Amino acid sequence: MEVVAVDIGGTHARFAIAEVSGGRVTALGEPVTLKTAEHASLQTAWEAFADKAGRPLPRAAAIAVASPIGGDIIKLTNNPWIIRPALVNERLGVDAYILVNDFGAVGHATAQLPEAMFSHLCGPDMALPPTGPITVCGPGTGLGVAQILRSSRDYHVIETEGGHTDFAPLDELEDAMLKRLRRHYTRVSVERIVAGPGIIAIYETLAEIEGRAVQRLDDKAIWTMALEGTDSLALAALDRFCLSLGAVAGDLALAQGAKGVVIAGGLGLRLKDHLTRSGFAERFVAKGRFREMMQAIPVKLITHPQPGLFGAAASFAQGHPDG
Repeated sequence: MEVVAVDIGGTHARFAIAEVSGGRVTALGEPVTLKTAEHASLQTAWEAFADKAGRPLPRAAAIAVASPIGGDIIKLTNNPWIIRPALVNERLGVDAYILVNDFGAVGHATAQLPEAMFSHLCGPDMALPPTGPITVCGPGTGLGVAQILRSSRDYHVIETEGGHTDFAPLDELEDAMLKRLRRHYTRVSVERIVAGPGIIAIYETLAEIEGRAVQRLDDKAIWTMALEGTDSLALAALDRFCLSLGAVAGDLALAQGAKGVVIAGGLGLRLKDHLTRSGFAERFVAKGRFREMMQAIPVKLITHPQPGLFGAAASFAQGHPDG
């Protein structure tokens, strides 16, 4: 059967028509990306996608949202849209739908995608374990975290808000980053550092340490300078970002008892070449008495261009195995 897959983040809403059968995704159509700031609601974005599709949409929807799922109203974490689950059928004109956390969707993608869709980052160069827990995390507008529990017959995705755990500095520079953020936030979560906008705090902290005038740049400008290598301070901020991401990914693996770790998120894919040349791997395993255990965990990067859309469809497929 066909289903409209939707992946709603803080900045973009992505749509595609997927085909599902036997509990799996069998095909994913060409994605359409819309800016959330240019649409008043999910319904108006859905209508815009229908216009672009130029055909009647399937009467089934798989919707991944950057927010916890539950309650009468879903308010997206980094997006002003709200979703009322009780009205989804009526507003979107569908007979069946499923709502899943955006990184829950990435968890479903991780569970269903072939090994060729993963790139090795560190640890043993081996496939993800066929059974046991796998941690999935990744930076984007926020920091998404989920867990997969695989058995010999099936898998379960556990949606979490692990990106909002407390940031734990590991050296004097990170102490300074935390101090700077505490001027604005009583509690500093890891998402304030290890997400796209977090590069601002890192960049400004480094400038302050060096006695430079702090330029008020947005995160897009800093990331551009860093990834293009046109600014040495931005490059230093990128290196520090990768260190912190390694530490956080290792902490999550410890907390979840992971036998494998997958880095995802739009920013994670952009960092593909840099992560393997940064201090990510060393920070990941630097867990004191548990270093040897951490060294045995394969860490992968998901390389599918639309894991949120694929995963939303996979979530629907798992819930409708006869579809």
